Amino acid sequence: MKKFLIINPFGIGDVLFTTPVIRAIKDSYPDAFLGYWCNERVAGVLKSNPKINLIFSLSRGDIKKIYNRSRFEGICKSLGLLRRIKKERFDICIDLSLEHHYSFIAKLLGIRKRVGFNYKKRGRFLTHKIDLDGYSSKHVVEYYLDLLNIIGIKPKTTDLDLYVNDADKIKAKNLLKYYGVTSEDLIIGIAPGAGGSWGKDASLKHWPAIKFAQLANRICEDLKAKILILGDESERAIADIIVNIMQHKAIDLVGKTTLEELAAVISNLKILITNDGGPLHMAVALGVKTVSIFGPVSEVVYGPYPQDNTRHIVLKNNLDCRPCYRDFRLEPCQINRECLEAIGVEQVFDGVRKLVNS
Repeated sequence: MKKFLIINPFGIGDVLFTTPVIRAIKDSYPDAFLGYWCNERVAGVLKSNPKINLIFSLSRGDIKKIYNRSRFEGICKSLGLLRRIKKERFDICIDLSLEHHYSFIAKLLGIRKRVGFNYKKRGRFLTHKIDLDGYSSKHVVEYYLDLLNIIGIKPKTTDLDLYVNDADKIKAKNLLKYYGVTSEDLIIGIAPGAGGSWGKDASLKHWPAIKFAQLANRICEDLKAKILILGDESERAIADIIVNIMQHKAIDLVGKTTLEELAAVISNLKILITNDGGPLHMAVALGVKTVSIFGPVSEVVYGPYPQDNTRHIVLKNNLDCRPCYRDFRLEPCQINRECLEAIGVEQVFDGVRKLVNS
């Protein structure tokens, strides 16, 4: 039996992009033990995955925050994490961090085979590597699967996976029932924030809140749908703008669910309308139709995967400067986010109506 450790310290979407890797490993080695090293914020999308045996939810970024709060606590947490990883005696790690720190730690902990990307010559502690300047010509999922090719693992399918346990399904059903939502209703979700892994720059990926409000009104009037506003508490300000502007009543669930419960709520939707971000990929993995709005980021690289225009409509404005997020860098915008601002409410509504009728 082989023991694999996947390392990915990034956001929700990135972690979901690794689920075809997880499935391919388990298809090739059904008895393999699989560990996953991620950050605390995203662990919820992995907890119910039956293919994962153990989750280490403490990234370098998380540890830095703990150190800033308490040096002693940071040292204790770090040592505890290293002990737990070493104890498992992993045979191989797949390091998607694009840094040298994680593969260096893997080497120190005795993981002999270390696979990853040699991004900016940071792969010096990797034993098997692919040179990488950035993600540009194909989807991130395909870059990740390329790493499996160099260790002889071929994927059978490439769909994303997201598992929801029964307890969270019941919580979601009860929450919707509390707000008067039934299985007979046309339920459409709006995630007006998203992009949490971008931190303070997340707003640069957001379609204007006032347009989300106008769109929600139109959906209520013409499609007689019930609108759920979704997100975490950090997106409260955006949600308040939408709820206060809307003429029709929306169900505001922002900050009222855990990540696992959010997945369960999304699984009840007919359609999710969202910016580029984690909720989009959660919906895709759950088989829910989506209308997504892309601005500075390439939908070819970070969009719904696999591409299916009958279920996932991507709206974008093809300016010459777009995408301005290239090779993990965002160029300063000289035209006031026209790639997002120029996308109209009617354009998004047409996409929603098309999916409702399909």
